Parts: sequence; structure tokens; C-alpha cells
Amino acid sequence: MSRVAVVGERVRAQGFGLAGVLVVAAEDPPAVRAAWRSLPDDVGVVILTPAAAAALAAAAPTAAAPAAAPPAGRDGRLVAVMPP
Repeated sequence: MSRVAVVGERVRAQGFGLAGVLVVAAEDPPAVRAAWRSLPDDVGVVILTPAAAAALAAAAPTAAAPAAAPPAGRDGRLVAVMPP
């Protein structure tokens, strides 16, 4: 069974922990990228804060990547971005 994770600023992410979601707090772009790389393999859904999505998009290998697109390499995961 897949798990759900949320990545981003602690203040925006911590409430998801009450529902059993894996909370990975990351306050700046390098921490967001490290958090993305460290997600366990059983995570099937990732919820990103807008800042986390922007940090991942900035690290995307192509300039044509959508603003909220996570980096390649985690195929099969559903990614959602919280509204601002």
C-alpha cells in the first residue's frame, strides 16, 4: 500500500500529520530538493506547498518544465500542489 507525504514549510505541512500523512518539513530550496530525494519508495502521493513546488521546478532539467513539476526520476507518484 502506498503512503502519502507532504513536503514544504513546517507551518503549512504539519497539520497533515494528524491524518497520518508523512510530513517532511523543508524550509528552503536545498532542503526541499533533499527531502524529495529522500522520500521512501512506498510514497505514492506527494503534496507540495507552493514554495516547495517552485523549488523543485527551479531544479528541473529543462526550461520547458511546468512551474509545479517535480524533477524526473520518481515515476508513478501523483503530485499535488497546495493552493497559495
